[in-house]
Amino acid sequence: MFYHLFYPLKESWSSLNILRYITFRSASAAIFALLISFLIGPWIIHKLKHLQIGENIRSTGPKSHLKKKGTPTMGGVLILCAVLLPTFLFAKLDNVYIQIIFLSTIWMGLIGFLDDYLKIIKKIEKGLIARYKLAGQILLGSAVSIWIYTSPEFTEIRTITSIPFLKSSIFDFGILYPAVIILVITGTSNAVNLTDGLDGLASGLLAIAFTVFAAITYISGRVDFSEYLNILYLPGIGELSVFASAMAGACLGFLWFNSAPAQIFMGDVGSLSAGAALGTLAILLKKEFLLLIIGGVFVWEAISVILQIGYFKWTKMKLGKGKRLLKMAPIHHHFELAGWPETRVVIRFWIIGILLALFSLTTFKIR
Repeated sequence: MFYHLFYPLKESWSSLNILRYITFRSASAAIFALLISFLIGPWIIHKLKHLQIGENIRSTGPKSHLKKKGTPTMGGVLILCAVLLPTFLFAKLDNVYIQIIFLSTIWMGLIGFLDDYLKIIKKIEKGLIARYKLAGQILLGSAVSIWIYTSPEFTEIRTITSIPFLKSSIFDFGILYPAVIILVITGTSNAVNLTDGLDGLASGLLAIAFTVFAAITYISGRVDFSEYLNILYLPGIGELSVFASAMAGACLGFLWFNSAPAQIFMGDVGSLSAGAALGTLAILLKKEFLLLIIGGVFVWEAISVILQIGYFKWTKMKLGKGKRLLKMAPIHHHFELAGWPETRVVIRFWIIGILLALFSLTTFKIR
């Protein structure tokens, strides 16, 4: 909004010319997101406590988690406020990439809010029925597909993606691309949701992932940088670095209150919306395969659940009694039950996330 309001006045006030620079607006969005988190975080925590919106802890989970019962949840509202407001203020709102990422974040934020509301306020143990949640994710993927297929900005790149490591790095999904979009958005939002099980784990990993994507969006929107690195140049995509920077700032701000011992949990309203935003960002950047590296810990968490369920069903069918592959899924709980302190699991998963993020950047030159 600031760009549209003040940049036209640059002839009268030359200092306003700074608004043309994406780097300035991205840094401003990140700082503003942090400030919003620090300023309204304590108020949101107090309000959630007052309304008795606390986390319900599963009796089947690690016993060490029982002490977390009653910790305020639905803190993803803080993340949404801290990312949407700075993006609204500092991004170009007529940019199609910004509009699509807004749709994904708000859409899944509403679905996550409904899920949390049913579980915590209405005391419905499973919250929103899984098939309804899946239907919402598929509808979002379909809406993003339609938007991409009908926008002239995507005419030349509609169904293609980039493949890391290969010199001829462009792959065309053709008519299958809408299914790929649905799969990426659904998979990423659910993977982040599964990862959100330990204090600071998901918020820290999200901050790492969005920081990397902020750099990639800026590079992809610069014809000189993208040509030098031999990556796909996407005119206008650089504006997404404002959103990605704001999301990184929002996640770091949330981590201030979410680190062990957590004062607040993000809930589905936070994990589903941030996950959908991460998946949509990869789709718009044509970096769906690179997302598997940047979000490798999220992928690992999701696969651990799939393997646990699959192995249990297979052994039950073959042996008449189901067996577990892991002590507990997702895999962060397996390490907890193996004797690792929660903080050790979180920090080591962060380290893996940082290593994967750095490795993902090297793929631009390893071809």
